[in-house]
Amino acid sequence: MTVNDDSFTNWKNREEIAESMIPLIGKLHRERDVTVLLHSRSLVNKSVVSILKTHRFARQIAGEELSVTETLPFLQALTALDLGPSQIDIGMLAATYKSDDRGLSVEAFTAEAVAGATGANKIEGGEGRDVVLYGFGRIGRLVARLLIEKSGSGNGLRLRAIVVRGGGDQDIVKRASLLRRDSIHGQFQGTITVDEANSTINANGNAIKVIYANDPSEVDYTAYGIKNAILIDNTGKWRDREGLSTHLRPGIDKVVLTAPGKGDVPNIVHGVNHDTLKPDEQILSCASCTTNAIVPPLKAMDDEYGVLRGHVETVHSFTNDQNLLDNYHKSERRGRSAPLNMVITETGAASAVAKALPDLKARITGSSIRVPVPDVSIAILNLQLARETSREEVLDHLRDVSLTSPLRRQIDFITAPDAVSSDFIGSRHASIVDAGALKVEGDNAILYLWYDNEFGYSCQVIRVVQHVSGVEYPTFPAPAV
Repeated sequence: MTVNDDSFTNWKNREEIAESMIPLIGKLHRERDVTVLLHSRSLVNKSVVSILKTHRFARQIAGEELSVTETLPFLQALTALDLGPSQIDIGMLAATYKSDDRGLSVEAFTAEAVAGATGANKIEGGEGRDVVLYGFGRIGRLVARLLIEKSGSGNGLRLRAIVVRGGGDQDIVKRASLLRRDSIHGQFQGTITVDEANSTINANGNAIKVIYANDPSEVDYTAYGIKNAILIDNTGKWRDREGLSTHLRPGIDKVVLTAPGKGDVPNIVHGVNHDTLKPDEQILSCASCTTNAIVPPLKAMDDEYGVLRGHVETVHSFTNDQNLLDNYHKSERRGRSAPLNMVITETGAASAVAKALPDLKARITGSSIRVPVPDVSIAILNLQLARETSREEVLDHLRDVSLTSPLRRQIDFITAPDAVSSDFIGSRHASIVDAGALKVEGDNAILYLWYDNEFGYSCQVIRVVQHVSGVEYPTFPAPAV
């Protein structure tokens, strides 16, 4: 047998093991509301090849690929436990098991590591929480995809309705088509049908009512059987507490804005300050995509080194508020053709840092350049630190943060020397540290942070909504603090 034959046989064996994992992962998700992760990446509804590629990501931990032969025993051990709703990282289980010297069996070690999700400690699944989308543009449709994807057991978030202005003939058919196909993010994973007579879109069994209204005051959500719902405003039309409070209609309990909030509206970056929200807060903002991209790594750097001052320059994909061709625009420069120009513009991300990180005393400035790509941006974060360090030390720190810290869902880390913006379309992290581009000299560090300003941000929105709804389930093993 040749070397090539050995390699192919090994691949086929791993394929077979990955295939055996899929029904176990699916059953845990559907029946017990357990999301199986591999180093913070969900394995739910993933293909055989996706599972194998996700295992390969573990090269960043020990310099070698994590094999499905190592993680399968932990997955099998989980199926034998009386688990409650939770997120369980089998990659972390495998890694921590290797370093444990007590001689425990995989079954005993797993039971101990996830004890907080079993027996008297487990969370009992509820009826779920209703969600309404007000607006159905770029972010609205991606948030819809995520809500549908996560509906799983039916105990979590349930997308019940979208509210839009009437758009004429076949309006609902056209909106369903935009949900079904996306030029950047590809096909919807599942099936979508339309019931025009009842103004309903059915996506993977989720019946989503399409409500037509020109103003929040026109809607009584209880008339559609919606109660205690979280409304996600994707329009950005209202930014302050007074305007957003108009959404607090019958059936709506909380309002989440997918844009920076003004005045006393809390700007929340999940992973950084979501736990500061008061339970009775009804109005909140998820800040901007750029704020979500820079605040987690900024916190990680400040916690370790201290930050005295900083500047962020964002090279940002063009957005829907720009013109395709030169035309009038209320903002300076944004009236010039987005696909033909680099456009200098303002960003509120730097000033928003103070809301998300009130303990950070450093002055952060910022500016932005819109460039002719439709998605994925990069933030260049230039920091003066409180002490000198080295490039190797900063790389090790950010790698560890991305893998084992409470910020591991927000910060990703990549070492690929040929990575470009399109490689990060669909990333679920708030930002990705480009290790090859990092520069450190003395007390100065320059971080290059990629981010999918559409999908990565939408994932952050969902995490905030899960938190305020009470369906943000604990992760095991618990990340290092």
